[in-house]
Amino acid sequence: MIEIAVQDLAGVRIALEEGADRIELCIALDLGGLTPSIGLVEAAVAAAAEARVTDFVHVLVRPRGGGFVYDEDELAVIERDIRAVFAAGADGVVVGAAHADGTLDETAIARFVEASDGMTVTVHRVIDAAPDAVAALRPLGDLGVTRVLSSGGAADCRAGASVLERMRDASAGAVQVMAGGGVRVDDIAVFVAAGVDAVHLSARGRTERGGASGPGGGAAGFDVTDRALVRAAVEAARSAHS
Repeated sequence: MIEIAVQDLAGVRIALEEGADRIELCIALDLGGLTPSIGLVEAAVAAAAEARVTDFVHVLVRPRGGGFVYDEDELAVIERDIRAVFAAGADGVVVGAAHADGTLDETAIARFVEASDGMTVTVHRVIDAAPDAVAALRPLGDLGVTRVLSSGGAADCRAGASVLERMRDASAGAVQVMAGGGVRVDDIAVFVAAGVDAVHLSARGRTERGGASGPGGGAAGFDVTDRALVRAAVEAARSAHS
């Protein structure tokens, strides 16, 4: 399966039109991704419904950039956002939390699963900050987690490919393993051959559309979803299975 990280409604539509299996809906991918607005979630859900595509809109719930050690106020906000995403009609959420030593905060993740009220739950690349990604994966199935997004603890998936295979073997099908982090289209066949359940990429381009930002608007231009890259990723996955 191919999952595309998208940041706007145009990206949602491109992913639908080019045959992606799923999206991770977020904003601020330059910060690793943050929670999108409810308006964007609702628009994405409506677009998927119009296209008659199911299990498509999975929403990143991450309240800030930086590390994944959250205080109680932040945990409560994450739970509120998960419930809001559920009410907006999303199919799943992408979440994670850690302790100061990098191990996964299983208590927090269990709270997120409970708040999801039956939605699919993906644990994001917080698992790549764990001392041992394989060990971190093992208890997640019992917590109700459906899948993990991982680069195998490496800077990119290519370097972490052997760990991803070990994660797949350790999960024994209880938790899906999705490869993500620095994925190039040429890598997709390699990860399909390695037996991962899905491949995740942002397929980003850049546009100067929108005009000058002025002194208070930050850098000019913004990231967009590259239709050609999405099409190539989907075709690469199909070819690898043919």
